[in-house]
Amino acid sequence: MDKTTVLRARALIGERTPLQSDCGKLCGAACCQPDEDGQGGMYLFPGEETLLPGAGGDFAPIYTCAGTCAREERPLACRIFPLTPVKKENGWGVKMDVRARAMCPLARFGTRGLDPEFVRAVRDAVRLIAQDPEGEAFLEKWAAREAEYELF
Repeated sequence: MDKTTVLRARALIGERTPLQSDCGKLCGAACCQPDEDGQGGMYLFPGEETLLPGAGGDFAPIYTCAGTCAREERPLACRIFPLTPVKKENGWGVKMDVRARAMCPLARFGTRGLDPEFVRAVRDAVRLIAQDPEGEAFLEKWAAREAEYELF
């Protein structure tokens, strides 16, 4: 998948965030911080590693930062958090990321607690990614990885 698809997905989300205000103020930007072992980060979508070099990882490159960055430079995974892609009977959609439960106070409200325009934009971005065969394969792997966390 080339980077133009990722750029288009980022553009669909634009400046939208989970709340109409800075949700990072609720949790001290917990999703932007590495854990106590220095672990953490966001998976890069196919093609995105050319936009954010220096990432590494097993199933996909992982991008880490020092905890703050310019919103327009954030990886797509940062832009969609606390949502995660999910394959449904009628195609790809989004749901609350189970990993968000540990750090995001919004997680307990599910998608109903988020700005509906944000949820819609993320769903549209995920569906755009899924139109590309490499993008859909990535989403399938992402969903399988997410399912592993649901077992705990």
